[in-house]
Amino acid sequence: MKIDKNKTQSVRKVFGKTLAYMGELNEKIVVLDADLSCSTQTKMFADKFPERFFNCGIAEQNMIATAAGLASQGKVPFAATFAMFATGRTYDQIRNGVCYADLNVKIVGTHGGITVGEDGATHQALEDIALMREIPHMTVIVPADAKECEEVIKYAALHQGPMYIRLSRCNLPDVFDENYHFNIHKAVVVEEGSDVTLLTNGELLCECILAAEELKKDGISVRVVNVPVVKPIDKTTIIDCAKETKFLITVENHSTTGGLGSAVCEVVCGNYPAKVFRIGIHDEFGQSGKSDELVKYYGLDSANLVKRIKSMYAKEVN
Repeated sequence: MKIDKNKTQSVRKVFGKTLAYMGELNEKIVVLDADLSCSTQTKMFADKFPERFFNCGIAEQNMIATAAGLASQGKVPFAATFAMFATGRTYDQIRNGVCYADLNVKIVGTHGGITVGEDGATHQALEDIALMREIPHMTVIVPADAKECEEVIKYAALHQGPMYIRLSRCNLPDVFDENYHFNIHKAVVVEEGSDVTLLTNGELLCECILAAEELKKDGISVRVVNVPVVKPIDKTTIIDCAKETKFLITVENHSTTGGLGSAVCEVVCGNYPAKVFRIGIHDEFGQSGKSDELVKYYGLDSANLVKRIKSMYAKEVN
């Protein structure tokens, strides 16, 4: 698969556009935002359906509680703000107000991970997936590009039950074409390989694809698997990868504790024990800087991934 990093799209704009489109199809959809509609792009819905849009101000806990109330009356609320505020500041309301009652609330956290960039550590959600995936009834999804985001939002509007969707601040290269169909139950093998499996999601999928292409030149065959659904995770594909390749590597724009890496470890530990290396943010906060600089600093860009994977492969295989 060829990735052109010079051609990118804003997943946030696709989110806003798709949400407005789904609002035309279903008048029960309502949208709530915490005074960030220009950043989250929910302004597209607000412009089209002002009577169904609620700016809750910088009061994220109230926003989630209001969304729960609307869901209890049959509405389909999408509540959006930065990932840090959508999950950290509102954890109690999500756990007890939304998930305990199994209410049909869609929480969309934009600006996830270190790629928030210059906003710094306080705004870089590195724990959000861990927080959300541990709550009963919650579904957790991390789209990798504009097309996958579009498909996920359409699915969310029709899916019954609590959901957390994490979006990137950055514009992302296209990975999937118009024929892509999102399946809540299936991870997607985007590159075949027999030596090593890379499991990833979000904006790092393109970096993993580029790394796999480089590693081919060194005779290392890398299978790249997009795992957009962290919960409920596709156990079958992960177990197959553990059986068919020498070891697994998870790559995520998130803490290596509690996120995709932990989810994969839980699957193989209980079903087909295999060695798993986790690449991500290791028990530390992020810092301020340009998003691409931070991706390189934390070793998540394709060039650093190539070096790290070659080192792991040399130690494990040779």
